[in-house]
Amino acid sequence: MRIYRYMTHAMVLAIAGAMSGYSAIDRNFFPSFHAAAITAAAADEGHAVGDVSLSRDSGIIKPLSIPTSPLASHAPIVHIVVPGDTLESMGRQFNLPWKDIVWSNPGLRMPLTVGRPVKLPPLPGVVVVAGRGDTPASLATAYGVDVSTVLGFNRIRGSQLTSGLELVIPVDAAQGPILRTGVPADPVDPGQFLCPIAGAKIIQPFGPTSFAIEPSFGGYLHFHTGVDLLAGYGTSIVASAGGRVTASGPADYFGIRVEVTDSFGLVEVYAHMSQVAVAVGQDIQQGEKVGYVGSTGLSIGAHLHFQLEVGGMPTAPGALIGC
Repeated sequence: MRIYRYMTHAMVLAIAGAMSGYSAIDRNFFPSFHAAAITAAAADEGHAVGDVSLSRDSGIIKPLSIPTSPLASHAPIVHIVVPGDTLESMGRQFNLPWKDIVWSNPGLRMPLTVGRPVKLPPLPGVVVVAGRGDTPASLATAYGVDVSTVLGFNRIRGSQLTSGLELVIPVDAAQGPILRTGVPADPVDPGQFLCPIAGAKIIQPFGPTSFAIEPSFGGYLHFHTGVDLLAGYGTSIVASAGGRVTASGPADYFGIRVEVTDSFGLVEVYAHMSQVAVAVGQDIQQGEKVGYVGSTGLSIGAHLHFQLEVGGMPTAPGALIGC
């Protein structure tokens, strides 16, 4: 028995020595591998080792991505107009399409008045005030979103939607607003102005001019308040952006004209027409026919005078897609 016990101890010592030797050989076999030292203090205090962290019980904790800026508020933003503010500058400041600012402030007049509060959505979309009879479903339908978007984004239940409640409704900029009929207002190029006569040449841009027939405006003796497009008599004219027809027929300087108040609240004027093709109150999509080129009113030849009004003020429309 004593001899057996001695033999057992000897075998255990031999096995331990072999394992110790294997460890030493293993470390020397991979000379390019250098593990970071993990100390007892690191494990105890939760220190970082390499690109991982250790908890007090030596469990590995994966690195977390911590936001460097606060999450966007879901509440409307109220911006007080300061000297130098324009729709474009406010849009850049708050990372919004400038049209969303007009959309969120019905009745906004230009030029902007210093000290005036302007409501802004915290993301592309619109600030709305619920009216009497509005429901989550009716608002969702009106803005082309799901009911869950109306309620969820504003963190309310259906029973909490009451008249006068201010809401933010996110709207996908790739789709844009919809018409009362439920179809997209701008199916051709959402958020952009389409050329009312595809391929037409711009013969007079927006701005001051020496052309004596133009009236005074903005401190200039002669100012062209729109963009003139050259086209033959009777050429079809299409809506630059979708909306509702708010005026049609003769109007002095403009001659026969059509006015479309688009989905954002901007007014498009199509002037000097020979004939209109729409009626007041009609909803039209971007690209649909509104009338035909003529030379009525204060005009000296067949062409289209396209004018954009923002807050009652003639404004440069910018690029017209397709001209």
